[in-house]
Amino acid sequence: MSTGHLFVIGATHHRTPLEVRERLALDADGARALRDQLAALPGLREFAVLSTCNRIEFYGVATGAEVAAQVGGAFCRRQQFDPAEFARFQLDLRDEAALQHLVEVAAGLDSQMLGETEIFGQMKQAYASAQAAGHTGPVLNRAFQKAFQAAKQVRTQTAITTGQVSVANVAVELAGTIFGGLEDARILLLGAGEIGEKTAKAFQSRGAASLTVASRRLERAMELATTLGASALPFEQREARLAEFDIVVCATSTPEIILPQAAVRAAMARRPARPLFLIDQALPRDIEPTVAELENVFLYNLDDLARVAEENRAAREAETLKGRAIAGEKARALWQQVAAQVTASDPAPAREPARPGADASVPETR
Repeated sequence: MSTGHLFVIGATHHRTPLEVRERLALDADGARALRDQLAALPGLREFAVLSTCNRIEFYGVATGAEVAAQVGGAFCRRQQFDPAEFARFQLDLRDEAALQHLVEVAAGLDSQMLGETEIFGQMKQAYASAQAAGHTGPVLNRAFQKAFQAAKQVRTQTAITTGQVSVANVAVELAGTIFGGLEDARILLLGAGEIGEKTAKAFQSRGAASLTVASRRLERAMELATTLGASALPFEQREARLAEFDIVVCATSTPEIILPQAAVRAAMARRPARPLFLIDQALPRDIEPTVAELENVFLYNLDDLARVAEENRAAREAETLKGRAIAGEKARALWQQVAAQVTASDPAPAREPARPGADASVPETR
């Protein structure tokens, strides 16, 4: 008789390059279809899907060792991705190790930018979606809720969040290096989601006064522009007006390139003496990578920004070790609480609603 286990499988920035993460990224329709497919998978008692710019992860409680592999297989088929290639990058953890990973991700200890806080909101959204759909049960409900509590403790008891640890702050620091002061810089934000908004606010906090917002939904661009005290621009004018801006932040959820090399080259022909700083925060990427070959153009994607952030990481390594020790302690205690339910051959009914008052608040993410 098979013994149940708790697992996490997936692919993250640690072993998976950006060009591969693009191919693994789930859009909203694909994520819904895959969750429906997994809900019907025999032996998968509970599950949740976490999909961000830096990771795709499946947390689950299964009745047999083969179920995690079946989850991975279903994902690869949906993405038309070679399972053998996926195996080269795959994260695969079980039981207590899976719980420790869950805590470390929630706390920002496993992030590309150590100590960033965006992942916490993204995990809460992933959990709330799974819970609302009835895909979680007694094990994952407890696991996620305790992980959120532990993550807050890690951030409170360590200094991992010190320094420029967010994409937004790193981008602003780079812009300051390129342009000196930002008071006269003209900034275009393409995409009106949370990540783009945070970056825009970070620029404003450093003195940037000229900000324009464009989104595929003009009403959303106008709404965010009002919040920021900025101007709004119709999305379809982005290429024609590109030469007017010094800094362009791209943070859309579109699967297509929105700034091709030809458009950037044409813009630079109209402003050859002034540099253009392009920040691509999207996955899949918004800006054609060959744009980086153009003279006086500075293009940074998510992996580039993370490499810059590494300069600040060394000073926080001791805090990282302290945080991982806390995560390990919490994971051991949590495993002791859920082990019997996970390994039971005749488990309690799966995917039961979380207990009343469970923390499932969901901040909006891009």
